[in-house]
Amino acid sequence: MNRELVLASDNSGKLRELSALLSDGGFSVVGQGALGVIPAEETGKTFVENAILKARNAAEQTARPAIADDSGIEVDALDGAPGVYSARFAGKGASDADNVAKLLSQLADVPFEQRRARFRCLMVYLRRADDPAPLICEGTWSGYIAISPSGENGFGYDPVF
Repeated sequence: MNRELVLASDNSGKLRELSALLSDGGFSVVGQGALGVIPAEETGKTFVENAILKARNAAEQTARPAIADDSGIEVDALDGAPGVYSARFAGKGASDADNVAKLLSQLADVPFEQRRARFRCLMVYLRRADDPAPLICEGTWSGYIAISPSGENGFGYDPVF
């Protein structure tokens, strides 16, 4: 039995990864763009609120089950910032390099041992648009923010986390 669900994202890497992970369970995953979904505006104050907004939006527009995530980096020395604003920390349309540069600028006077941070990801699955009990899972990865970027082929904050 093949069950189709919509991924509330236009990220082809996420689509590829989730398709591979869920195919053994009988799921086929379709990206929201292929179904003409107009992406939701991320107005939530938390990762889970944003993930639910995105999943509910995709489920409403497609009448299919939906899966969505929201993630970002939280830095203790910045009281949890950039948090839900990680992708647009340096402003709307900012590049990953711009966001990293702003983060490093704000941490310029913070010693390494006080640069504790975590990457947090929330994933939500809705069986239908009005699902009153979404399935929610959360993962975190703890570490520190480096003094300067390193490595190649990183994504987002990888060069400093």
